[in-house]
Parts: sequence; structure tokens; C-alpha cells
Amino acid sequence: MARIATQVMLGAKLSDLNLKEKYFSHFGVKESVFPFNMFHEVDPLLGPEMRSTGEVLGMADSFGLAFYKAQEAAKQQLPDKGAVLITVTDKDKSEAVEVARGFEELGFRIRATEGTCEYFRSQGVKSEVILKMYEGRPGIVDEIKNKKIQLVINTPIGKLSKYDDSYIRKTAIKYKVPYITTLAAARAAVKGIAARQTGHGSVKSLQSYHADIK
Repeated sequence: MARIATQVMLGAKLSDLNLKEKYFSHFGVKESVFPFNMFHEVDPLLGPEMRSTGEVLGMADSFGLAFYKAQEAAKQQLPDKGAVLITVTDKDKSEAVEVARGFEELGFRIRATEGTCEYFRSQGVKSEVILKMYEGRPGIVDEIKNKKIQLVINTPIGKLSKYDDSYIRKTAIKYKVPYITTLAAARAAVKGIAARQTGHGSVKSLQSYHADIK
């Protein structure tokens, strides 16, 4: 692709390059690596600033396993069992139901804050209430600290909210619990864990992956 792009930049036309459609039998997922584990009080939300200190690539025969391997390489080891904390904004609840249902089918316990928990139950998804920091103890911080939560899914409420939910993400970082802040990544995590439960695949060189392109 770099060679083709360079030729186009130098004036060549795509129609002159005899390009043919290719078939890829593998998937690749690139993941940025962030140093948030070095700064426990920094909220791991992305903005316009460049915070990445590197990137990794996961490759496999399925998207799910490629995503899993990318998270693994970025030191965000997805769990294969345990409890998943899901706390999302009101606008994300309907979409989060499918994510919760996916984790439930994989054998995970679902923990959720009160509003999310009630919504999940109304949609037939079993879940247990967990208290927010200002609602009492034991709460989210206690449960993460005591290793009763293996994965955190938290879509940010925003700075205009009455309550700040950044403590959830900061606590996850402090105690090395993987965290996800978008539902797209949460859906990918479900696919990744499902794929991992059937095996980690075989080790292949980049040359082998390239040779399989038809």
C-alpha cells in the first residue's frame, strides 16, 4: 500500500497500476498503548491530545481473536470468567443490553449501578446492583479493590453531570482491572472472549499471513 500510495503521489493513476481485488483470510486489529498505569490520577478518556506511547497489532483468523490478542499485547488482559461491571449513560442502556446478554451467555456475572441494573432486569438480563461511591459501602471502589470485578465497562457521563464517574476508571487502572469506555469495544470484547474460550490459535509469521492473501 505504501508503494502504491507513493506512485499516486508522484502522479500515477490507479487505473495504470493494474490493481486487483485481494482476498484476506485473516483479521488485524491495531491498539494504541497508553501510559495511564503510570499516572493513577489521570482520567483515561481520550481527547485531542496525543497520549499514546506506542501501538500493538493482533492478528488471527477471526476478528474476535485478533481483538483479544491486541488487548493482550497492550496489557489489557480480558478475563475469561468472573464479574463484569457495566455502568452506562441513559442513551447507551438499550445498546448495552446486548453487551450484557453476551457476557451472560459466556458465563459472567453482571454487576451494574441501580438504573442500569433495573433496565437490564426489565430486558431479561440477570444483574446485581452495585453502589456508586456516593451511595454507600461496599461500593464500586471496594469491589474493584477486593478483586470482585474482573472487567469494567463504563461509558462516560460527561463533565456536566452532577456526579463525576472518573473515579471508576481511575480505580480500575490503579488495581489493574481492564476497562472499556465505548460500547463498540465492549461488543468486540464479547467476541474476543468467546473466541478465546475456543482456543488461542496458532503462532504464524507475518510472511505466512502475507502468503495467504489471494
